[in-house]
Amino acid sequence: MNRRSFISQLSAVGGTALTTSLPAFSATKHDTTRRATATGYTADVVIAGGGVGGCAAALSALRTGKTVVMTEETDWIGGQLTQQGVPPDEHQWIETHGATRLYRQYRNAVRDFYRQYYPLTETARAQPYLNPGDGAVSRLSHEPRVSLIVLQQLLAPYLSAGKLTLLLDHKISGADVQGDRVRALTARNRQTGRELVLTAPYFVDATELGDLLPMTKTEFVTGAESRADTRELHAPEQADPKNVQAFTMCFAMDYVPGENHIIDKPREYDFWRNHTPVLKPAWSGKLLSLSYSNPKTLDPKTLGFQPEGAKTGDALNLWNYRRIISRANFESGFYKGDISSVNWPQNDYALGNLIGASEKEFARHVDRAKQLSLSLLYWLQTKVPRPDGGQGWPGLRLRPDVMGTTDGLAKYPYIREARRIKPVFRVLEEYVGADNRALITGQKTGNKAAPFADSVGIGYYHIDLHPSTSGNNYIDFGSLPFQIPLGALLPQRMENLLPACKNIGTTHITNGCYRLHPVEWSIGEAVGALISFAIDRKVPPRAVREKQNLLADFQQLIRSQGIDTQWPA
Repeated sequence: MNRRSFISQLSAVGGTALTTSLPAFSATKHDTTRRATATGYTADVVIAGGGVGGCAAALSALRTGKTVVMTEETDWIGGQLTQQGVPPDEHQWIETHGATRLYRQYRNAVRDFYRQYYPLTETARAQPYLNPGDGAVSRLSHEPRVSLIVLQQLLAPYLSAGKLTLLLDHKISGADVQGDRVRALTARNRQTGRELVLTAPYFVDATELGDLLPMTKTEFVTGAESRADTRELHAPEQADPKNVQAFTMCFAMDYVPGENHIIDKPREYDFWRNHTPVLKPAWSGKLLSLSYSNPKTLDPKTLGFQPEGAKTGDALNLWNYRRIISRANFESGFYKGDISSVNWPQNDYALGNLIGASEKEFARHVDRAKQLSLSLLYWLQTKVPRPDGGQGWPGLRLRPDVMGTTDGLAKYPYIREARRIKPVFRVLEEYVGADNRALITGQKTGNKAAPFADSVGIGYYHIDLHPSTSGNNYIDFGSLPFQIPLGALLPQRMENLLPACKNIGTTHITNGCYRLHPVEWSIGEAVGALISFAIDRKVPPRAVREKQNLLADFQQLIRSQGIDTQWPA
């Protein structure tokens, strides 16, 4: 059986057995809180959103015996890793530090899947840190569908035991709120329109845009705060709630020499072919070109493109940047060519803001972002300069099977910025930004960010903001290995709603280093553990931070579960 047929069959099995809600059943002495009714479900915790943070929160709560209902508005769990088609952006110490034990279990399972089912070369199979795609941006570049299968496998025992209900193609459409507490959420099946009422003592907002915050009247902010508000070195003088980072409709492609796979000319190609982003400082020129603004200096920078993976002089070969399959790692002839995921400067869409958009506006911006990505592909097939002096690579082929869609584009936009709660404690640039911290402390940059006594995790990534809807060019500068403070996970007022991804209490600036895959996982895992701890101790989550004995017990618990709360010396 060939690889594509095998993966398709295995995913089909997983899609049937692992990603549908379970039928109603009678509660037993082992399961007293998760109940199915004619109109909905009741559990210990309801998680809205099955992305990276949502899956981590679910696994964290489930491993301590809690029951979970998790909704996901697409038909794939996994968020950035799967439905958005983004290989994990990680830091240089990821193999040994800066991630939870559970996240490493996921990463190891991805590698083990390739070793078990793929015809790897002996050299690749022997690599302790196998990187299937050898992508420049990630130490674990791989296909979205493999992440999907691994996440399904991690959740499978809880599904079969009746501890987890997973509602795919369900979007939260309403909330029942009384005072400072959420009583229930309504989930609408996007295929049938049927609505289910989901009740629990605790709710988690793991949606990509922080959709539960306005529904539940939880206080939040959007866009950029002012320097007067945050004192941040890189904050603007004036606040701009509508200024958010670009989103991207990713896609996958391979290259088959000698074949012609040129797509029909996209209907907006002429617009995008001539589009120059209006940014301050200025962009390097037309968007569809082999140049962009150097994120750190904003000077024009030349890129290269060669879909056989060859070097392109001193310029980065975009083909290798997010390559998810490198044929060199597999037996000769197994792949016709490499496969790359396209999440590049050239298909960042900054002409519209999805936060707070109506369904019609959301669909319009996503459609235009798809047109941008298709226009980029068409330009690569027909017009991009070749190293030999020619134009275009007609053998480039869109791979809808890799993304699990009919149009070949990702199932959902890659979102970089969401609504953010107004938290008990807000993470500012002075705590994690290298230059700002040095300015505050009066010392040269050290090697760690500010310590947080209430730390519930650690992470690292440089502060990386893509061009924005209000015309900012890149904002990209150094940060320090940081902690995740519990106070940033606690809304100021709401008692039983917690954020689990990019909607925590960061700022527009610090979101730039807290938004990546392993940090979002750590946030979700900490939130799941916090809810479980609060239920077991019969205390509200806020009390865990306020009472030293509870905080010490909670931190000891999560450390025993493989969640580091501080970086090693």
